[in-house]
Amino acid sequence: MAKYLFVYHGGGMPEGEAEQQQVMAAWGAWMEKYKDVLVDPGNPVGMSKTVSSSGVADNGGANPLSGYTIVSASDIDSACEIAKSNPMVADGGSVEVAEIHVIEM
Repeated sequence: MAKYLFVYHGGGMPEGEAEQQQVMAAWGAWMEKYKDVLVDPGNPVGMSKTVSSSGVADNGGANPLSGYTIVSASDIDSACEIAKSNPMVADGGSVEVAEIHVIEM
């Protein structure tokens, strides 16, 4: 089985304890459902910096990422099916799915 990187964009911070508990419950249920394929359940991330030949930009890029997960799946279509039910999608965000290519050095 191949490994796939889910990169999260968007979503929002929960407002208040009740909403935070609801969001955490949705993530917990999703992780429980896919526990057998979660290689790394991931985490949210802070604001990124973009490094290029022009220097370093502090703006997080054109579409700042908000977190990641790594899953194991038979192919990218199967990985996308898993991503469709991700709480980030229900929260108005998006999930980029990319196969992780392992290069032996």
